[in-house]
Amino acid sequence: MELPDIITRLPQVELPIPSTTVRTSLLQSEHGQLVFFQILKDVDLPAHSHKGQWGTVLEGTVELTVSGSTQVHTAGSSYYIPSGAVHSAGLAAGTKIIEFFEESDRYKRM
Repeated sequence: MELPDIITRLPQVELPIPSTTVRTSLLQSEHGQLVFFQILKDVDLPAHSHKGQWGTVLEGTVELTVSGSTQVHTAGSSYYIPSGAVHSAGLAAGTKIIEFFEESDRYKRM
């Protein structure tokens, strides 16, 4: 599935990962950030934490470890990471995810 132009023309976010590996589209409000992630190459995200995060997989596979418990999420699967929970993830190339971050400044807009 290709994301439509109304999403892909949104601003991108600054990531420590090249845009040739992960493409992003950002909606932001005072209440949080909604980010569409398109994973172009396999990505392993190291363990980290921040405020609350909710996500759903549109396509592909996310292997998510939260507080030591690992689950595999595929298309249609949603997950919630509580504020402060240490988590890491393996994201397969071709994966598309929508994630909402509780922090309105989680990512800097490009």
